[in-house]
Amino acid sequence: MNNHHPSPLEESRRGYKPNLPQMLRAFDKFSFKARNQTTALGDLEEIEKQFPKTYGRPLLFGEQVSGQSLSKPLKVGVVFSGGQAPGGHNVITGLFDALKAFHHESQLFGFLGGPKGIVDGDYSALSEDQLALFRNQGGFDLLGSGRTKIETPEQFAKSLKTIEKLGLDGLVIIGGDDSNTNAALLAEYCLDKGNSVSVVGVPKTIDGDLKNTYVETTFGFDSACKTYAEMIGNLMRDARSAKKYTHFVRLMGRSASHIALECALLTHPNVTLIGEEIEQKKQTIQEITEEIATVLEKRKGDYGVVVIPEGIIEFIPEMKTLIGELNHLLVDESQDNDDQAKIKRVISALSAESQKTFTFLPKEIQAQLLLDRDPHGNVQVSHIATEQLFSQTVKAELKRRGYSGSFSPVHHFFGYEGRACLPTNFDATYSSALGMVAALLIRESHTGYMSSVRHVTRPVEEWEVAGIPITSLMNIEVRKGKRKAVIRKTLVDLEGEAFKTFERNRESWKLEDRYRYPGPVQFEGSDAITNQVPMSLL
Repeated sequence: MNNHHPSPLEESRRGYKPNLPQMLRAFDKFSFKARNQTTALGDLEEIEKQFPKTYGRPLLFGEQVSGQSLSKPLKVGVVFSGGQAPGGHNVITGLFDALKAFHHESQLFGFLGGPKGIVDGDYSALSEDQLALFRNQGGFDLLGSGRTKIETPEQFAKSLKTIEKLGLDGLVIIGGDDSNTNAALLAEYCLDKGNSVSVVGVPKTIDGDLKNTYVETTFGFDSACKTYAEMIGNLMRDARSAKKYTHFVRLMGRSASHIALECALLTHPNVTLIGEEIEQKKQTIQEITEEIATVLEKRKGDYGVVVIPEGIIEFIPEMKTLIGELNHLLVDESQDNDDQAKIKRVISALSAESQKTFTFLPKEIQAQLLLDRDPHGNVQVSHIATEQLFSQTVKAELKRRGYSGSFSPVHHFFGYEGRACLPTNFDATYSSALGMVAALLIRESHTGYMSSVRHVTRPVEEWEVAGIPITSLMNIEVRKGKRKAVIRKTLVDLEGEAFKTFERNRESWKLEDRYRYPGPVQFEGSDAITNQVPMSLL
C-alpha cells in the first residue's frame, strides 16, 4: 500500500518518459534471431548434466522484421529477489507496457516478499493505476523483496503449482547472480515436469559483479555509485575546508571492487583500495597500512579521503587463511566455558602465520572475528568494519614513525544509502528496456534466458537487445561443502581500461587535491549532467 506523501521531485519523476532503443519502438516489427550455440564458463559436462533441457541454447539477438504477429493475451508473473537496486520498478513498468502493447488483455502478477511469494502463492494483480505511482521511483516497495532460494523439492513443487494455478506464460525473476541461477533451475524443473512456462532473469545488483560480453552492467549500479560519489565529494570538500580530518569510507561491494573503482573515477580520492589488485600483489595488512600511512605522511596536510571496498578482507591472502582457520576452529564450542576461554583456545590453535596476523589486528576486530558469526558458524566477513580496522592500524603506524602532524580519522559506511534512491536517467531507461526485452523473450516462448541490452555507451536509440542462456554464464563452485552450478561473479579486470585509467592517475591523486565533486544526481538539463553512463564503461 503506497500511502506516503510524495515529494515534488517524486511527483515529477513519475511523469518522466524514458527514451527507447529503436528496436523497442514497434513490437510488431521485432523478433529474435538465434546465433551461436553456447556452452558454459566452466565444468561443461557437469553443467550439462544438471541442465539437460536448457544447456547449450543459442544466443538470441533482436532484429527488426516485417509483419510480426503481436500476441494473444499473456499471463506473466514477476518477482524481486535479493537486495534493492534503483530501477527495479522500471523493469516492471517496462514489462507491463510491453505486455499491454502485445494485447490489451495481458495480465501481470507481482509476487510479494520475494521468491517466497512464488512458493506460497502470495501475489497481487498489477494495474496501470497502481504502477503509475512507481514509475521511475527507487526501492522495491511495490512488491517487497526477499532472499529465499527455491532449492528444495518441496519449494520447486509448490512454485510449479502456483505457476499452473495462475496459468502463467512467463515468470520474470529480477535479481543478481544467485537469483538468476535460481531462474535457470526453475526453468529446467518446469520443462522436466512438462510445463513450458518461460522463466526469464533480469540482471540486478548495485555491486556490478554480474557482467560479461553481453551484460555490460547491471541496473542499479549507476544510481548507487552516483549517490555514493556525491557523498564522497561532499566529504572531500569538507576535508579540504577544515584541513583536519581523514575520512575512511567503506563502500558496499561484497565480492568485488567495482563500486570502489567507479567512485574513484568519479571523485579522485587520495587512496582507493582495490581488492583484486591486493590479491594479485599478495599484499598483507601491514603493507596496505604502510602504503596508506606513507600517503598521509607525505601529504602533510593532516586531511584526506581513503576509500575501501566492503569485501576487501577476503582479498587479503593472510586474512583468507586466518578466516579459513577460524571457521574450522569455531565449529566446536563444547569445550569453551565462556568467551575468554574460546579466545584463548582458538588463538593457541592457530598456525604461526595466522597467529601473527591475528595479533596485529586491533582488539575490536579480533573480538568481531571470534564472536560475530553467521547461522552456519562462519565469520561474518561483511560485518567487519574495515574502515575502522585500517584507521587504527594506520594510527599505530604513524605513531611508530614519529609522525608529528595530527591524525583525526572519521569513519563512514555507505551501503544502504544507495540501494533504494531514485534511479538515474540511465538506470530508468536501461531498466525499462530490460523489462521490455523480458516480455519479448516470453512472447517468443524462450525459457532459461537472461534479458540483455547492449552497447549502452552509444545513444539510446542505438542500443541493441539480446537474450543470454543463463547456463552459458555458469560454472561449478563449492558452496557449504557441496558442488553447485552458479553464475560466476565478475571481478574487476586489472587489465581493463577502467582500472588502467585509475592506475595512471592515482599517483597524482595521492598527494595533490585533485578532488572531483560530482554533486547530487541531476534529472533535467544537458546530457552532460543528466544522461552519463557509468564511467567505468566509457
